[in-house]
Amino acid sequence: MTIEIPGYGLRAYALLFSKHGVNGEFRQSELDWIVSVSMKKKIFSLLLRAGWIRKNPKGTYSCTNPSDAIRGLLEFRVPEIIKDAERKYAFTQLSAVEIWSDFSYVQRGMEKSPYFIKILQKDLRYWKEFFNSNEIPNYVGSGGTIGEFIILIPVNSLSFEEKNSFKVDSLKETINYAKSNDIYLYASEYIERKYGVLA
Repeated sequence: MTIEIPGYGLRAYALLFSKHGVNGEFRQSELDWIVSVSMKKKIFSLLLRAGWIRKNPKGTYSCTNPSDAIRGLLEFRVPEIIKDAERKYAFTQLSAVEIWSDFSYVQRGMEKSPYFIKILQKDLRYWKEFFNSNEIPNYVGSGGTIGEFIILIPVNSLSFEEKNSFKVDSLKETINYAKSNDIYLYASEYIERKYGVLA
């Protein structure tokens, strides 16, 4: 897994990779004559945390393969990251349809991977900071970008059910949503058959 890095980090990675490739090893002193000590520490911390380099047992570093690093930018991280959240939430709309349909209906791909999440209005700042600290683009109400992103839907009260370790809209609410558009007909029929319920 890799995450996006700012331009200065990408330039440092490009320099290290062009000099050492994937199998070569280097130390932080590699940048001694180029940047200040504090900037060098910042660069290495960034590249290590973002997954663009790895630390070796001998105290040296190696570059991640560039194709792996680039592909890693599009990996799905939200399902794991949200497990660390300390506030209430509920996957809703198409995300709830995905979960209740056991992912027989999937709305995402590498190109576009939205998650729709209800949150309490009073917790909006928490959620913005939570996703920003994990470098996941997030929007309130609507928005989008390439890859994985969050649509936060603030509400005044929140109820949810647990399904596969996720907090998600109720089964009934999800079926009603799935029935609201013929595109989700397969998913709504699957959910109704599986759970033997009608909304």
